[in-house]
Amino acid sequence: MKLRFQKDDIVNGISIVMKAVPSKTTMSILECILIDASSGEIKLTGNDMELGIETTVNGEILEHGKIALDAKLLSEIVRKLSSAGDSVVTIESDEKFTTTISCEKSVFHIQGRDGEEFAYLPYIERDNYICLSQFTLKEVIRQTIFSIAPNDSNKMMTGELFQVSGSQLKVVSLDGHRISIRNVTLKDHYENTKVIVPGKTLSEISKILGGDNEKEVLIYFSANHILFEFDQTMVVSRLIEGEYFRIDQMLNSDYDTKLTVNKKEMLSCIDRTTMLIKDSDKKPIIIGITDHSMEVKLNSAYGSMKEELAIDKRGKDIMIGFNPKFLIDALRVIDDEMINIYMINPKAPCFIRNDEGTYIYLILPVNFNVY
Repeated sequence: MKLRFQKDDIVNGISIVMKAVPSKTTMSILECILIDASSGEIKLTGNDMELGIETTVNGEILEHGKIALDAKLLSEIVRKLSSAGDSVVTIESDEKFTTTISCEKSVFHIQGRDGEEFAYLPYIERDNYICLSQFTLKEVIRQTIFSIAPNDSNKMMTGELFQVSGSQLKVVSLDGHRISIRNVTLKDHYENTKVIVPGKTLSEISKILGGDNEKEVLIYFSANHILFEFDQTMVVSRLIEGEYFRIDQMLNSDYDTKLTVNKKEMLSCIDRTTMLIKDSDKKPIIIGITDHSMEVKLNSAYGSMKEELAIDKRGKDIMIGFNPKFLIDALRVIDDEMINIYMINPKAPCFIRNDEGTYIYLILPVNFNVY
């Protein structure tokens, strides 16, 4: 096999598939990137058996073939080759899989492995799918990924629900303390589908997506896998098996207090309180709602703070406590200038949602001592 690339093209391709190369594995072949130039295209593949990424790279095929090369070593070598704008990288391997990587005056010899040993991505039928813009998918992930659970004590909470109903896509994440929901209207009607996608998969896809509103992503669903196809890249992931939480019964439309507040002002205010909170200190912020005023208070071992914000309020006065991080996470991803917050009582969840229902953030309050 002998291939020739512009350096930027091969570096970009390797960086994409590296996201599916495991840091630890008992199968050493999975620590490799597959370079497959056996047909008319050059494809790079990384696969940890849960997440697989394949991307097509622009390059010249001088001799067809395929080889598996140590991913970390390949990445480091290619990245550190000459950084001249028009640098050309040549990768050549012989019948014993000895591989030469050269660029200008730099020449590396490394040992590769038979590409036939590599685990190919599973085949996904193209029957059940949806289509949306790269920008929309990237935004939906950004606006929900923060509220998945960080560990797998409950596997369901480490993923996100993707539910398709006709022309509507609902994406849901939760971690036991909060729920994030995004509702997206699709251009066409599609087959009803409900799957749970691992958070790791969505996080890695978000890093690869360019976010162009003019470019599309095709998402294909099968019984056990999901396939994201965009640009010249395919990302295949196993789904999380099981029945997702029934969240509809948690989404109460009743409220005793509704307030409208400037999002940026509220976010800045709550962000200031975190200067007085250290990781080991679980002090909540206390929010007191009265006519036309929101008072935000915090009292910790490092000091105290109080600040008032102007609001528009309907309903009852209320005093309620929150983990400030949960409020900050939600407020940061909302693009609206003014937001609506709905509350029932100091023990019930509060809701941040817009009138159209395109986003809903449910946050559980915490107990607090009045001071």
